[in-house]
Amino acid sequence: MIATKYQGNKTFKVHEKEITEPSKGEVRIKVAYVGVCGTDVHIYHGMMDKRVSIPETIGHEMSGVIDAVGPGVADFSVGEKVVVRPLDDRLVKSSDKGYNHICEDLKFIGIDSEGAMQQYWNVPSFVLHKLKPETDLKLAALIEPLSVAAHDVRRSGLVKGETAVVLGGGPIGMLVAMVAKEVGAQVIISEVNPKRIQKAKELGFDAVNPMEVDLVDYVKSKTENKRADVVFEVAGVQPALDIMCEVAGIRGRIVMVAIHGEKKPVDLFKFFWKELSLIGARVYEKQDYEKAIELVAANKLPFKDMITDVQPLSNIQTVFENIDKNPDGMKVLMDCSL
Repeated sequence: MIATKYQGNKTFKVHEKEITEPSKGEVRIKVAYVGVCGTDVHIYHGMMDKRVSIPETIGHEMSGVIDAVGPGVADFSVGEKVVVRPLDDRLVKSSDKGYNHICEDLKFIGIDSEGAMQQYWNVPSFVLHKLKPETDLKLAALIEPLSVAAHDVRRSGLVKGETAVVLGGGPIGMLVAMVAKEVGAQVIISEVNPKRIQKAKELGFDAVNPMEVDLVDYVKSKTENKRADVVFEVAGVQPALDIMCEVAGIRGRIVMVAIHGEKKPVDLFKFFWKELSLIGARVYEKQDYEKAIELVAANKLPFKDMITDVQPLSNIQTVFENIDKNPDGMKVLMDCSL
């Protein structure tokens, strides 16, 4: 079979690898598609070399079909379509309070261990979620990032009739907007990239450039001066942190989706003055995966339009180089049958 390995120094190697039988408690998946996410790009740029065991097969946004079942696996069968929820939480402690998805010793499959960018992949059965037989496996490769969005929206407590402002119109921001719209909220996307603004509008969203429009005034004009009930900070930049407290209304909820690796200034006075809430949201729980699977199976949201390109797995080096050249795209999938 064909497999890939990140070699360090912005380099991937494509090589032949022996197909192995699944061990006890494992299944072997014939991988269909793998999405390239921002974390994968960070790995490509060497930003996670201290964490990734080089050389390593990476990738975690995937879909596939069970090809073989190991000893002790009773809940899954050959031929079933599945996705992997790539969280290895087997080292959970009582101090984690039952929140396995953010437990202290959590390992992320595809980063801390071998990932999906190969034609066949052996994984523990406890990370699998079944798909309906009719599920489109291309769209199913979006389930992992869509689960992030489902978790963000669930953590926010967003309900029908409220207004949500999404700061950042990249892939996760767009998926957050889709889930928020499915809830029944009014959604406004704030984004500075003209191509992503155009994409958001094509997908049916109200999208504005805060460099050209006063975002606070715009949101006030859409909410009878009430401002936003929920703000999703997805951009990960200081201007978004500056505006999130301004655009949130009284008792607004701000969900921190972006990863800020360094301490950043935040206007805490606004939290006091308007009784704002700041909510952390990291990865997802089982129910978020099931929600994402439900949304993909229903296929009423424009998921297909999120897929910018599909390339053979053997083109992995070119895929990452092209993402660097064209960072405006949404989601590139790698076809693992090629």
